[in-house]
Amino acid sequence: MAETIPHLENQRVRVVQEIAGLGDLRRGSITSITGRCGKANCRCHQPGQAGHGPNFRLTRKVQGKTVSETFSSPAALRKAEREVAEFHKFQALSQTLVEVNEKICQLRPVPGEEELSEEEKKRRKQSGKRLRAK
Repeated sequence: MAETIPHLENQRVRVVQEIAGLGDLRRGSITSITGRCGKANCRCHQPGQAGHGPNFRLTRKVQGKTVSETFSSPAALRKAEREVAEFHKFQALSQTLVEVNEKICQLRPVPGEEELSEEEKKRRKQSGKRLRAK
């Protein structure tokens, strides 16, 4: 099915409405970290024992530097997971919006092109080859 400009414009409106309906969002990714503490006689230093954790962190870039945030409770972790998921939806919708707009731009006629005379159209279509010197 050939896409028409009105169909694409309706699609663009739907995508913008979905973006407007998004909730709280934040960039980054949530990772789980296990580690060893500084106490030499702690169980985490015994062979075959797992380290402390898992501790969850939200990691993101701020002005070129990596920033990590730890969570005070499981509820804070769940909240951050929802916000990161919402950001991923935003990224997907933004990509769709750009693709739809590109299609609209390609289909939309150039203003004033219909008014060109036949002579102007012929002049515009000539190749850019240089004339050979005789």
